[in-house]
Amino acid sequence: MKINHFPNGSAGTAGLFMLAMRLVIGWTYFSAFWRRLVLDNKLIPDEAGYIGEKFNHFLPNALGIKPIIEYLVTHPDALQTAMVTFTIVEAVVGLFLIFGLFTRLMAAGVFGLAMGILLGSGWIGTTCLDEWQIGVLGVSGGFTLFLTGSGLYSLDNFMLGKNLNFTHKKWFSWVASGELPAPHPKTLVLTGSVAILGLTLFTNQYFHGGVWGTLHNKSVKPKLEISNITRHNSTLKFEVYRTQGADVYGSFLIGIAILDANGKVIKALDGAQLSKFPPSSIKNHYVARIKPGKHSLIIPLGAKADLTLDGIVLKDAGTYQLKLTDISGLEWTVDI
Repeated sequence: MKINHFPNGSAGTAGLFMLAMRLVIGWTYFSAFWRRLVLDNKLIPDEAGYIGEKFNHFLPNALGIKPIIEYLVTHPDALQTAMVTFTIVEAVVGLFLIFGLFTRLMAAGVFGLAMGILLGSGWIGTTCLDEWQIGVLGVSGGFTLFLTGSGLYSLDNFMLGKNLNFTHKKWFSWVASGELPAPHPKTLVLTGSVAILGLTLFTNQYFHGGVWGTLHNKSVKPKLEISNITRHNSTLKFEVYRTQGADVYGSFLIGIAILDANGKVIKALDGAQLSKFPPSSIKNHYVARIKPGKHSLIIPLGAKADLTLDGIVLKDAGTYQLKLTDISGLEWTVDI
């Protein structure tokens, strides 16, 4: 029986068998650059589709990295720099993986990028826990590619075949391909795999209750949080923050009402009035902005703003409530 031997022994065989995964993961990350700059420029602030606003959608329920996201969405210049940097990194990581160049270093990049996706947006996904699946599969794929490197069809293998001097250096094996110079590879594989499985189960439970208890999905319907209500003469000011719902679909506010203790409406604004809500009465905190739309007040996911209502005359005595109504019929009520 004739046996076909692949270059670099077992490492070359493993890398060869990972070809399809390497190409697909490479395109997955390179396509982020392709979509944002080649097919359509989504790196321009204040234009529809700006990637920074989509990044803002991650904020309400991010795990561990929420302070970083909040800093960026409250500092537009830093946010744009970060979005451009992330896009360039994704382009380099994806393209180098496709060609199999410095595969292990790029695999570490995939691991880091996927971890950011997992922690930032693992809670988003209206049907199939989309972002969580992308994150955990990216983390495990990056780890696996780091272990195997590239095989026959790669620039790493081309350089090894040319027997270039630097390919004999230990650093080349760590950042490119060939036998991984880890002193205890079995321990590395087992420890890394168990840790990634633990991360997968933990985040599945944390974001979605997917391991035990009640399964939940925070992307199904919008949720608004109302806070910081203040009154001064006939002016009422409050903060509204949209923390749940689909990231591609806004909450459409069609009603703001002030109620007395008996539920009687003291003051109300309907959808038509909210569609003409003065922008000067909206103080947005982040790049995802609350703004008047054609038939309602639009509240994107992750948007937070102070809204000011004038002409609200309330007696000092008594209990009053503020009620917000979404076009879906959902209502949120808090005491004033």
